[in-house]
Amino acid sequence: MLDDDGYFGESIAAGYDDSAADMFRPGAVDPAVGMLAELAGGGRALEFGVGTGRIALPLARRGVPVHGIDMSRAMVARLRAKPGGDAVGVTIGDFATSTVPGTFAVAYLVFNTINNLTTQDAQVACFRNAAAHLDPGGRFVVEVGVPDLRRLPPGQNAVPFHISSTRWAFDTFDVATQAMRSHYVTIIDGRAEHWSLPFRYVWPAELDLMAQLAGLRLRDRWEGWTRAPFTGESTRHVSVWEKPAG
Repeated sequence: MLDDDGYFGESIAAGYDDSAADMFRPGAVDPAVGMLAELAGGGRALEFGVGTGRIALPLARRGVPVHGIDMSRAMVARLRAKPGGDAVGVTIGDFATSTVPGTFAVAYLVFNTINNLTTQDAQVACFRNAAAHLDPGGRFVVEVGVPDLRRLPPGQNAVPFHISSTRWAFDTFDVATQAMRSHYVTIIDGRAEHWSLPFRYVWPAELDLMAQLAGLRLRDRWEGWTRAPFTGESTRHVSVWEKPAG
């Protein structure tokens, strides 16, 4: 960790919304909020990795009581500064282990945030933490990419995902440990600045086993928030696990 805020300290939080601008567009936000509001019904929602409130704030505006957990005070400060930011309760801490009073109709992790937990043990703990916070019949929702290993030819460990004259971005993979790291290189006045983040990629079947260990069962898996079918060609998935009602 870089500091108490983890890898999302002030220097990252200050430009986070701009760097992820496409994910703040209505086309990316509205389907996710719509599904989560439907799953919440009249109950409460718990977001693991609430960040600057990309999903929590519009979900709260839909009338769903939302509480978030996040390690980064700098990211949460941005949430608080936005209209409606005071309506979202926040607990500062590691969402794999931090607890919140009460139970929830839905808990969720979006935009690959499960990969921010860089060990399998931490990811398993996250599922158990979600299950402990759910009402009977409650749902745990995870949005995450399918590991992009099919694009790796023999001997290569890097996959680019953005190339321009001023910015390069690529992922590197260690297939023995499922460790990956996203690298960002920005050219400013002819000088390169490099920043990177560690992750642990995880397969859909592995997530299902984590859910089983936590006492949850798979209810649905789609390619995305619009409920398109998940196939072998899908590059991401939205999965919903359910806590048994009795």
